[in-house]
Amino acid sequence: MSTKKKKKTHVPFRLNVLFFLVFVLFSGLILRLGVVQIVYGDDYRREIERTEEVTVNNSVPRGKMYDRNLKLMVDNQPLDAITYTRKQGTKQTEMVETAEKLAKLIDKKTDKVTERDQKDYWILNNPELAEKKITDKERKQVEEGELEEGDLYKLQLERITEDEIKLSKKEMEVLAIYREFASGFALTPQIVKNKEVTKEEFARVSENLDSLPGVDISTDWDRFYSYNKTLKSVLGKVSSSEEGLPSESLDYYLARDYSRNDRVGKSYIELQYEDVLQGQKAKVKNVTDKSGNVVDSEVITEGQRGKDLVLTVDIDLQLATEEIIEKHLISKKKMGNTKFLDRAFVVMMDPKTGEVLTMAGKKYDKDEKTGKRTINDFALGNITTSYTMGSAVKGATVLTGYQQEAIQPGTFFYDTKLKIKGTKEKGSYSNFGNINDLTALKVSSNVYMFRTAINIAGAHYVPNEPLNIKASAFSTMRNSFAQFGLGVRTGIDLPMEMNGFRGSETTPGKLLDFAIGQYDTYTPMQLAQYVSTIANGGNRMEPHLVKEIRDPVDDNDELGPISEEISPSVLNRLDMKDEWINRVQDGFEKVSMEVGGTAYSYFGNKPYTVAAKTGTAEAFYDGPSRTDYSEPQATMNITLVGYAPAENPEVAFAVVVPWAYQGHSGHSMSKEIGAEIMDAYFDLKKERTEKKDADATTDLKVENGKEIQKEQAEIRDSQENE
Repeated sequence: MSTKKKKKTHVPFRLNVLFFLVFVLFSGLILRLGVVQIVYGDDYRREIERTEEVTVNNSVPRGKMYDRNLKLMVDNQPLDAITYTRKQGTKQTEMVETAEKLAKLIDKKTDKVTERDQKDYWILNNPELAEKKITDKERKQVEEGELEEGDLYKLQLERITEDEIKLSKKEMEVLAIYREFASGFALTPQIVKNKEVTKEEFARVSENLDSLPGVDISTDWDRFYSYNKTLKSVLGKVSSSEEGLPSESLDYYLARDYSRNDRVGKSYIELQYEDVLQGQKAKVKNVTDKSGNVVDSEVITEGQRGKDLVLTVDIDLQLATEEIIEKHLISKKKMGNTKFLDRAFVVMMDPKTGEVLTMAGKKYDKDEKTGKRTINDFALGNITTSYTMGSAVKGATVLTGYQQEAIQPGTFFYDTKLKIKGTKEKGSYSNFGNINDLTALKVSSNVYMFRTAINIAGAHYVPNEPLNIKASAFSTMRNSFAQFGLGVRTGIDLPMEMNGFRGSETTPGKLLDFAIGQYDTYTPMQLAQYVSTIANGGNRMEPHLVKEIRDPVDDNDELGPISEEISPSVLNRLDMKDEWINRVQDGFEKVSMEVGGTAYSYFGNKPYTVAAKTGTAEAFYDGPSRTDYSEPQATMNITLVGYAPAENPEVAFAVVVPWAYQGHSGHSMSKEIGAEIMDAYFDLKKERTEKKDADATTDLKVENGKEIQKEQAEIRDSQENE
């Protein structure tokens, strides 16, 4: 019997090794997954669920402005608006796609689209063609550090042709919308359109919001001026949503939690009271996921519109004053010697508090399109322009003379022309003979003021001889005038107020000119502060345009409670005796209320008393057409200051008419305006008093009627019970 040898089956060695390696790899993978799941699982889960909190400030409407009688002057006009809020990480192509959809629903003006915008848009839509604008050599220069990436972008812009950026009307609208999208900030609503949004556009966008990511409908606001252009320049301007924060103040506002596209006051009252008018913005906390999508929103603080301002201005008096100025500008401009006359100013204020009742200015301007001349508001000229004011400042000269012991109350000088060697003869418009200080103010004697200034300067006048004065006399007189507010800022609550200009020469003749208001220049507001200081007995009051600040209330038609009341502020007290101030007050009253006074024919027969001082200054034209002349053109400024009632002043005024006429005689526009604005003031006062009395009588009758009805009802009840 034979035994067969069995054949063995062998698995190749290499296949075993392969199986082993696969086993090891799978074991490692399982181990790694275990580590990820057990050790790092929570970390990865947190990363997936990671969110970011972003706080956004939403703007609120600005505060309103009212006049002193609570008549609404500035309000917020609601506007339908279409907005876009860009989420974090939004791509440019996504914004373009949304802009294309929105352009089919609304009309968008394209006037603000620039050539640069068009080129950037072309690069965005044609990336491959844009790349071909750059050569390989230029790319190599970037690699070698000879050029920067920004230089390549500039080269692309330069090489894009006009034909390449020619867009259709609809494409331009898409670009205009995209431009608004791109200018916004992440999670901050950006206005796309808020002017002339039709009801149809508003409805179409509303119906398609689901297909317009980031787009929303909202309500914006715009400033509305109840009295059109009246005082508009003083009220100031507000930046648009497109302008946002002014670049020169960007850091200032950003440090105060403003957003870059916030609307802020740009000038005057809107700027001066920005902190008050801006209001408290609503703070919203947006929670975004990893992709930048907003997953939750929470209101941290509710917004509140800005506080309201109650101004010191009497809008009825302001309107009446502007009408008076405009009427006289038109009539006097028709005269033959008034080619330079183009403006006039009036300031009226309460001399005891500094509250500005009227700040009016009118000016002829040439329309650049039509070439016609129109009269426009120039109220700002009361603080931004200055002129020689003439004899209106003689009250300050006399009081300075008293203070410096150059004269005393009752001092006499003989009024005749002065003849100073090397200087042209100087005198009054008439030789008045021997006069005292009161008569000098009454008739507006120049010689009396010259002699006062000569004594202040420590000089001795001898006809036809030189006049040797102390150079310090100019400083002495200017420092004294500054006590009244002449030549210094008045402190009014407006920016950009000017000081005026000081003459640089210190000759004797210029000192005499200074004494009669024909050397340094002053603003109309300074002139009003000066006469108010005399009117109230020596207190230089700080003029102000805001009377009260009031908290906003939910009812849009009501005024809220007073948050802050602006109290009168005394800047300084005249360093002069009361009897001296009273003496000048008497002189001013003689000007307007006594026969022979320079303003008597305008105020002497009024039912109220006025103390005033007229002024005429020889000047040189310095207006918008001065470059048309090779030599300075002589002209006359005419002014008037005053207050009423003379015995207990409640209103002070200054009227300034620069470049009124050419030659030594002309119209009396300043006095005519002065008389008419005082009539307007007292007529309004009478009308309001009568209305108040009538209302009180009506209320009394109603109350009495209620009492009678009550008594009759009680009698009926008593009879029924019996």
